[in-house]
Amino acid sequence: MPKICILTAAPDYFEDLGPARQTYRRLLGDAITFRHWTDPGDLSGFDLVLPLLVWGYQRDCDRWFALLDQLEQRQIKLANPVPVLRWNSDKAYLLELEKSGVAVVPTMISAALTAEALAEAAQTFDTDQLVIKPPISGGADGTYRLQKGEPLPERVAGKEMLIQPFQPAIAQEGEYSLFYFGGTFSHAILKRPAKGDFRVQEFLGGSESGTDCPESAQALAVQARQSAERILATGTLLYARVDMLRDADGQFRLMELELIEPSLFFEHAADGGALFATSVETA
Repeated sequence: MPKICILTAAPDYFEDLGPARQTYRRLLGDAITFRHWTDPGDLSGFDLVLPLLVWGYQRDCDRWFALLDQLEQRQIKLANPVPVLRWNSDKAYLLELEKSGVAVVPTMISAALTAEALAEAAQTFDTDQLVIKPPISGGADGTYRLQKGEPLPERVAGKEMLIQPFQPAIAQEGEYSLFYFGGTFSHAILKRPAKGDFRVQEFLGGSESGTDCPESAQALAVQARQSAERILATGTLLYARVDMLRDADGQFRLMELELIEPSLFFEHAADGGALFATSVETA
């Protein structure tokens, strides 16, 4: 096993990283090192650095991008590579994937969100319910569902935001997540929000279960991952989580392509994460 460092959230991050650390120690061995991404120190002595637990990076974007620049300049080996992490940090990548032919949840970007921009999006998408979120976000930070006529939240007024039509399937069926390690499919889960909510994160009351996903979902996941690899001119990504749901016509549409710090839900993998460990060992 190579000498590995996993970058983690800042010391004051609100979620408990203990269970995730235990899982990665089980898979990669007790010799792995954990360092906070906000102050990682010299990483040149590691064979591989994995940013798998950099939860909360979106709360200090300048520091995050500065770190990526430093790691690139020092030629630190990261998986996934720095250009992938930089590209995947901003959800404007959805528009690039859409241009390459990937079916994504319809998305508009407002450079400075206003009530007028929301009204225009509602008309364009022909809907009375919108979802807005920052382009650099995680854990549903700054994400809102707005009904027609609701006031624009002050917290996001005038800020750059993504605007999408609300997808009822999130509450009716749930959100599928498909996991790939070294380009090979590992497992899939179905995530559901708490009753009355639309956010699927566990700390917000969401739940998940293992699932056998339809072939059309797997086809979209492969297309999205391979399109990203072509756009970025990179090799096969070491890890990828592909989040999607069905639209009103039953077609699967990409919600997010998670290539930085996705929860990987190894408890739902038939091999317990062995494929992931092998992919890391041979990276």
